[in-house]
Amino acid sequence: MTRKILVVGGVAGGASAAARIRRLDESAEIIMFEKGPHVSFSNCCLPNHLSGMISESEDLVLMTPEIFKKRFNIEARVNNEVIKINRDKKTIIVKDLITKKEYEEAYDKLILSPGANPVIPKVEGCNKPHVFTIRNVVDIDKLNKYVKNNNIKDIAVIGGGFIGVEIVENLKLANLDFNITLIEASNQIMDTLDYDMVQILHKEMIDKGINLILEDSVIKINDDNIKLFSGKEIPAQAVIIAIGVKPETKLAKEAGLEIGETGGIKVDHNYLTSDKDIYAVGDAIEVYHKITKTKTRLPLAGPAQRQARAAADHMYGIPHRNTGVIGSSCVKLFDLNVASTGLTEKDAKNAGIPYDFVYIIPGDIVGIMPDNSPLHFKLIYEVPTGKILGAQAVGKGNATKRIDVIATMIMMNGTLEDLKELELCYAPAFNTAKDPVNYAALVGLNLLNGVFKQVPVYKVRELVENNAFIIDVRERKEYEAGHLINAINIPLSELRERISEIPKDRPVYLHCRSSQRSYYAIMALQNMGFDNLYNISGSYLGICLYEYYNDKITGRKKIVTKYNFK
Repeated sequence: MTRKILVVGGVAGGASAAARIRRLDESAEIIMFEKGPHVSFSNCCLPNHLSGMISESEDLVLMTPEIFKKRFNIEARVNNEVIKINRDKKTIIVKDLITKKEYEEAYDKLILSPGANPVIPKVEGCNKPHVFTIRNVVDIDKLNKYVKNNNIKDIAVIGGGFIGVEIVENLKLANLDFNITLIEASNQIMDTLDYDMVQILHKEMIDKGINLILEDSVIKINDDNIKLFSGKEIPAQAVIIAIGVKPETKLAKEAGLEIGETGGIKVDHNYLTSDKDIYAVGDAIEVYHKITKTKTRLPLAGPAQRQARAAADHMYGIPHRNTGVIGSSCVKLFDLNVASTGLTEKDAKNAGIPYDFVYIIPGDIVGIMPDNSPLHFKLIYEVPTGKILGAQAVGKGNATKRIDVIATMIMMNGTLEDLKELELCYAPAFNTAKDPVNYAALVGLNLLNGVFKQVPVYKVRELVENNAFIIDVRERKEYEAGHLINAINIPLSELRERISEIPKDRPVYLHCRSSQRSYYAIMALQNMGFDNLYNISGSYLGICLYEYYNDKITGRKKIVTKYNFK
């Protein structure tokens, strides 16, 4: 008997489910409904159209209804919105948005992949014609044409998440003369990073001419400016709202399907809803977090495609192992590559998981190679087990490779010991013989085993203001080029001759450029009987990057004589 399977939503989750079903069942009748004019378009590439990296908006469309029909024998109906589910009759009501006519379609199985909608703040002026949200190809094309055709100079982007950051970058790359303001209500952009790591991104924004405004919010959008809660007025002839998304659950709610505690559609481990004939996948559903053991929502394309395959497989009796999600993501911001996976420090705190972390700044590749650059790498692990919880990487080099390794380790329940022994490929042009992930594991094990103690960069200002005893073990020329205002310079090369200058009756904090030489100094001193030593993780590079943005915007007294970012 031929099955009739209907799919609501024709982008990542819906299109993937439909294609997988066809591979499993050549005889099934498959119809996919999409209320927009396009199916199977690249959501993640939408901002790249603004910079011209993807020159034509049509190139964002990966597959047309005609190709779906010819290649997969799947009927894709665009501009057709599913407005009701009749669960008792196993039918849906569809509205053709072109003809305005409604019709009924029966199903044996139904897959919901309606995605998520942009969150629109309750702010006066949000409905003005120069205010945009970005959800599909039509939206990005409309924004791009508006900016170009109206000779726009001042643009405001509201929201510092993935979409906001990518729009800012691509608008700036499109026209260096644009005056772009990014406004974020919290104290940082990109909440997938911890506050210490995100300061690197804040500096990059400033360096590239972006007016970055944090801890402020929009209260009114006027025709040529926006007014902020602080009283500031920011010129803006175009405004893009990118403060987040919320799951599209209206159809599911009205059909009486169960909604989860996070507001997404509740599904079981096979992505079956509370109705045995209806599945749901993608941005609209609630998922299980592998590490925190809690329900969450994760609007990312990769998980959506895996969910789609799992739902289709279950429909045909193929077993599926649901491993949960960990939240792996990446973004490019001008010259920086940014990636993260698993838990941040704040996530671990909120989950009540005892943890510690490693913050290292090794070279991305061998130091004598011409393209070598610092890689800021933070590894979070559980105490006392050493189980890996998460990681963040920022740098000009290959951040995503390192985070992919950590994501794999997390999914395999790996520990610092496992990471230490991981054998990775090496050549000077690609990495270092001791890859940064191996290096991070070694440092983590030293901390876990009490080999040495550390303090993070975010404690350094307090140490300086309290006149703590700080030793800078860099060479004299490095020290003279910029140092902490109260640090004493005892170069590692002179350490053994100047032991008498180091007190044993108070805490002593050591740093260098990136924490490696200061670690060598601590090990030597501990072997001489010192037990009052702390390594400053991140050292001078990390301190300068952590302090820079807030120094710049507040005008507060600097704790360094001169910044060093190299």
